[in-house]
Formats: sequence, structure tokens, C-alpha cells
Amino acid sequence: MLIFGHTGITLAAAVLLNGTLAKRYTLPTRRDELRGQPQASPRMPSRQNSSYVGIVSWLTSLANLIDIRLLLIGSLLPDIIDKPVGMFFFRDTFSNGRIFSHTLLFLILITLGGLYLYQRCNKTWLLVLSFGTFTHLILDLMWLTPRTLLWPLYGFSFERIDLTCWIQDMLYNLLYNLLNNPLVSIPELVGAAVVIWFVVLLVHKGKLYTFLRNGRVQ
Repeated sequence: MLIFGHTGITLAAAVLLNGTLAKRYTLPTRRDELRGQPQASPRMPSRQNSSYVGIVSWLTSLANLIDIRLLLIGSLLPDIIDKPVGMFFFRDTFSNGRIFSHTLLFLILITLGGLYLYQRCNKTWLLVLSFGTFTHLILDLMWLTPRTLLWPLYGFSFERIDLTCWIQDMLYNLLYNLLNNPLVSIPELVGAAVVIWFVVLLVHKGKLYTFLRNGRVQ
């Protein structure tokens, strides 16, 4: 999985999850409020427009709960940590870009840390990074490499790969997978569409700079 796949799909998942939970826990109250109220005008907005407004409202609600910038960083966090450590700084030691931060142990530790911070300080930033890490491991199909995912149950070493021509191999595999592997191309296209929609929405609302500065979308 590549950058757009991780960031876009993670953002979409968080928005949909937030909207689903909000709808589930507020819908009964809303129905009670509507009882006895006059019926709406026959001239109702189209379902498509209503759905779009609903998704935008879910996004706005999510931004009021968490820092979406941290969510996007969290979606790439395992690569941000492991790629430099395993392929540059300790290349001779690990020779792999998927090491500690691609393990279930890492996810559990930051989730427990996030729960502790939330309970003691009402801080959500580490839980946000945890959610991004969780989606990253799912999108990377890490269950296909159990030696890494379940580290250190299979030993304390990681699988080693040949990094002699890794840049050329990476570019070749990137192009080949985008053109021939739907498990890579489809999520990447979906993620790119979500990211483009999000950026266009921010530009349209005049909130791009505000989002980059403080994470706000309104």
C-alpha cells in the first residue's frame, strides 16, 4: 500500500466510523424531537445532496473531536519509523522496511498508552495515532507475514530482504503493481480520490491554511 491508499482510506474510515456512531447514539433523540413537528416542505433536497452534506458534517464533527493531521500521520506512522530505521540507519542490522512498528506488539503498546492518556489527561492524540497504525497494518496485509506481525513470537529477528538495488526495484514494483495488481491500484485510487476531495473541500471553504496550521476544517 502506498501513501494515498493509507491516508485516504484511513481518513474515510474515520469519517464513516464517526458518522455511524454519531447517528447511532443521536438518532432516537432526534426522532423524539421531531414528534409533533409539522412535516417538512415537499420540496426536499435530493438524496445525493443530503448524503454529501451528511458526510461533510461527519468530517466536521470528526475534526472537532480529533486532530485530523495526526490521523494522517498515524496512517503512515509505521513506515515513517521503520523505513529509515530498517533501510538506512540500521540497514546492515535489519535490511527490511517493515520491522518494529509493523508489529502487533507496537500497536498494542501505543493503544494502551493512548487509553492511559485519555483516562488520566483526556488527551486523544496517541489513540488517533493508534487508529492510523491499525489501518496501516490492515492495508499492508500484515497477517500474510506473521513473523513480523507477531514479533517476537517467531524469534527476535526480522526477515531480511536484498536492498542492493532497492530504489530501482521499488520504482519498478510500484509501477507494475499500480498497473497490474488490483490489491494495490484500487485502494490507491480510492485513497487518492478521498484525499483530493478533502483538499478541494478545504480550498472551497477557504480553510486549507487553517487546517495546516491547527487542524480545523471550519
